[in-house]
Parts: sequence; structure tokens; C-alpha cells
Amino acid sequence: MYFPNSISEVIPPQTVAAIMDTIERSEQIVITTHSSPDGDALGSTLALYHFLKRSKKQVRLIVPNSFPYFLKWMEGTNEVDVYDYNPSAAKNILSHADLIFCLDYNIPKRTGDMALSLESATAKKILIDHHLFPGNIFDITVSHPEISSTSELIFRLFLQAGKYDFLTKTEAECIYCGMMTDTGGFTFNSNNPEIFEIISLLLRKKIDKDAIYSQVYHNFSEARFRLLGFTLSQRMEVYPHLHSALLYLSKEDQAQFSFRKGDTEGFVNYPLNIKGIIFSTFIREDDGLIKLSFRSQHTFPCNEFAAEFFNGGGHLNASGGEHYGTFEEALHIYREGLKAYESKLKETMMLL
Repeated sequence: MYFPNSISEVIPPQTVAAIMDTIERSEQIVITTHSSPDGDALGSTLALYHFLKRSKKQVRLIVPNSFPYFLKWMEGTNEVDVYDYNPSAAKNILSHADLIFCLDYNIPKRTGDMALSLESATAKKILIDHHLFPGNIFDITVSHPEISSTSELIFRLFLQAGKYDFLTKTEAECIYCGMMTDTGGFTFNSNNPEIFEIISLLLRKKIDKDAIYSQVYHNFSEARFRLLGFTLSQRMEVYPHLHSALLYLSKEDQAQFSFRKGDTEGFVNYPLNIKGIIFSTFIREDDGLIKLSFRSQHTFPCNEFAAEFFNGGGHLNASGGEHYGTFEEALHIYREGLKAYESKLKETMMLL
């Protein structure tokens, strides 16, 4: 077993043992993740999926809805079941499972329309996640908000279970993609030296980290760049006295540029390049809800802002939220929220 002394055993050993024992005793395993799956959601679920398949387990992977095109290079994405495409089939799979993994979300509500089917399933449920406030419906809970990504937790699970030597390049690629995307290319939530110890172990599996970066960040359409230009020139508000900036897009805006899921990936980061801006928000009108992304610098807690006003959460410097109402309501709530956080924003700037 390969286990470098510099990587700590974050997951309690008894929990690792319980997970591996539950896997061994299970026959029908289903892996799930949150709505609008991102790189970490898909990276962690696919890594676990391949691991279980090679362990000769019957395993299915169900995501609530579709995912961005720039993540479809990962091996196994063509085997993913999308709940929205065939709800009755997905419900049947969940109802017949004897073990369900819940990755990269803390409560069933984050799986959207799949939540009720998930909650009513009689299978044992294992949560592996890095968001605050995990729910209480899970039989085994691995919740570590201090960890950069769920993909990192999946790697730590494999490592602590003595399975590092068993891992292939395929699992390593998925894990690296998840870790990379959930830290913005290791630009936030990535100051723990152990993250880079893990990367070195993934590189030993012969992954090409530069190619993975290119697949994710150099794989956009021309329409996406024109949408970005429109957003920055026509849909950006800057609040210098509050050290904040807002980007927003209605459905009508998106339709002008043949919007595809994933086209706005990374938009929220751009305003942080403006001198004096430490808090950036991107608000996008989606089907049936308003999606929000938050990024911050230094010690400003964008996760607190997300939780207080948009039923969200996440990391100190990278969070998300949702609003079930009108686009105009979401914009109004955001602007009122900025006023409420004025003192905290100014205090953060004074510390720089």
C-alpha cells in the first residue's frame, strides 16, 4: 500500500472501513450528484464509477440534468443516465438500488426534481461532500468543508482504503479534473500543501494535466466569447464604494447567442481583475429558477452572503445559490444584500 506520511488521514479510519464494507456487501450501486453538474460533480462521480466497475460491481450513475459540453471528454460520460431525460427509468433504478452514493451535495434538495425519488429510495445512502450543513438522511456521512473538492475526498478515500495502486489513469484524470475546476485552476481554496502532494500522486498515474486543462478551458465556442463580450460591456454593474461587481444575463440575453449549458463558465471571475473589487456575483436566469455564482478575494465570506440571501453556500471565496422567483427579484435581493454587507466589505478592504 502506498501512503505518503505527508498526507493526513482526514476521513476517520472506521468510516473508511464502513464504506468499503458496505460496497463489498452491495450488489446494485447507484452514484448521484447535484443539479447542473460541474467539473467536481462529474469528476468525483466518474472516478468512483470506474473504480466500482473495475471492482466487478453493478453500478449506475445518475445526474439530475445535463452537463457542460467541455466536460464530455471524460471517459464514461456517455454512460451517464440523465434523470430529466427519462424520470421513470431513473426512479426505477433508484428504487432497486441497495446502495446510493450522494456526491458533492449536502441535502437531497440540491438534486432538483430527483430529490423525492432519492429520499424515498430504501437503499443505504453514503454522503461524500465538502459543503456546509450536511443533511441527516444518510447512513454514512463524509463531510469535510475544509477540503478543496469532493474529488479530493474521493482520492483520499481510495488512498486511505489502500487502493492507490489499484487506481488507473482514467480515475486519476477524473479526480484531477474535479480538483482543478473546483479551485479555479488552483487559484482559490487550494493553499493546503497536501493538495499538491495529491496532484503529484495523480501525475504518477501518467495523466497529462496540461491536456486536461486544455479540454476544459480551451474548448469554448465562438458564440460563448461573443456572449462574454456582451456581458462585460452591457450587463456588468460595478460598485466601487462597495468593492463589488455584478454580471447578469436574462434568458432573452442568452438566446441571442445560442446559449449552451456551460457557456457562462468562469464569467463570475472576470470582475475580480478590476482593481479594488473583492466580491463578484453572476446572476443567470435558467429554466424555472435563477442561478447565482459568487467569488471573492481575501477574507470576504461570499458563502455567508450566498447562504443568507440565496439559500446557497460553499467555500469562503467560491459559492453558489438559487432563487425561485423572478429575475428582477433576484437582482433586487442582491442589491439590498450588498447594502447589508457594506461594513464587512469595507472592513475587508481596510485589512489589505
